[in-house]
Order: sequence, then structure tokens, then C-alpha cells
Amino acid sequence: MQTENFHPGLSIDCVIFGFHENELKVLLLKLKKDDRWALPGGFVEKDKDVDSEAVRVLKKRTGLDHIFLKQFHLFGDVDRIEPSHSDTMVKKGVIPPELKGWFDQRFVTVGYYALVEYSRVKAPTPDLTSERCDWRPLSDLPPMMLDHAQILKKAHQTLKKELNDQPIGLNLLPEHFTMPELQALYETVLEKSLDRRNFRRKMLSYDILIQTDLQRKGGAHKAPLLYKFDKEKYNNAILSGLQSGW
Repeated sequence: MQTENFHPGLSIDCVIFGFHENELKVLLLKLKKDDRWALPGGFVEKDKDVDSEAVRVLKKRTGLDHIFLKQFHLFGDVDRIEPSHSDTMVKKGVIPPELKGWFDQRFVTVGYYALVEYSRVKAPTPDLTSERCDWRPLSDLPPMMLDHAQILKKAHQTLKKELNDQPIGLNLLPEHFTMPELQALYETVLEKSLDRRNFRRKMLSYDILIQTDLQRKGGAHKAPLLYKFDKEKYNNAILSGLQSGW
């Protein structure tokens, strides 16, 4: 790692959301020789835009291009970096001693959240300081390094606020989905139960769904109908915000 190529004191961290088995999940890195986990992130090269560096991080971890990505907060608490963290990494051989000074400096980090359709991420890839890159349920998170738990919490709060203002369903769900799956997505983002009939009525009133002739096969009960988003109507609707809250 050639630290002279990177902007001192500036980093990025990405909260990558996915939705699978009716649960909101986040893509996390298991640190080498450590019980803690981390958000995918990195440093910013001096001749690169911050947004383009976030795109690079997403590409390396997920293997995907054209992911929905939004900057949501700047994290700059003066004590967010713990010197003991770099001490531990050096002692365990995760980073060489000559990099300790770089990791000890104060960093402000730009927070991004990304939305990906779970099944598209075939082989999540770890980085230099991690041994695994796995999906973890938002409802049962492991211990996190530094302030990454707070960054993740802020990203989820932002997702809640922007549920009617960003194409969240369009980016987290597969092309075809059932109404219960759509409701489960809203419920897991909002962390509360929604009335089935009211939810269905409200979603249909937005006129952003197309009922297909397809059905979900394989269950013990009647096969539910599958829907898909009318992308043009959906994108037009969120420009002004889908009306009424949850």
C-alpha cells in the first residue's frame, strides 16, 4: 500500500443493504485475527473523486457495476479512531509496522449507503485486512470495529426516512415479487408491522406496480401473484415523494 497516493485523513465507508428471506441484510467484512467486523470501505486516492472511490469499493466487494449509491453523512468525531486498533493489527501481523502511523491519524469518513439485489452478489470479496465478506442480518449484528455500528445505524435511519423518496424497493427486490414480500421489505426497513389490507391498498394507489400473469410456485397454499415495478412511473413518483407516511 503506497500511502503517499492517498489523501491523508479521508476515508469512505459503505453500508451495503440487501434483502433476503424477508430480512434486511448488510454486507460486512470479518477482520483478520479479530472477532470484530467492519463496513466495506477504503481510502481516497489524491487524483480521484470521492464518489468514484465509493463506486470502486462496491465493485471490489460485490463484483457489480451500476449499483444504487448515495452519500448520506460525514462522520468526523475527534475520537472516532482508536490507537489501540492499529496496535492490535500490527501485533497480529495484519498490517506491517510501517503503516501504523497512517492508520493512527485522525480520519473523517464519508458514509454511503448502497442498495443491491441480494442474488446478484455471487461471491463477496474481502479486502486487505479482512478474511471474509458475508451478508449479516440487520437484526442480529456482530461486534463492529471503531464507530462502524453507529455508521450503520445512521444509514438505516436514513433508509427509513427516504423510503418514499428513493427507489429502495426497485433496487432491493428481484424483478418479480409478491405483495407479501414487498410488505416484508417495508416492515423490515421500518421495524414495525403493517396492516396487510391497508398496505396493499396504499401500494396499489401509487400506481407504480404491474400485476403480471406469473405466480410463485412450490408452496403448500395457493400460488400468489407476482408483481413488478413500472420503472418509469416509480421513478416519476419518487421525484415528488410517494405521498403519505407509514
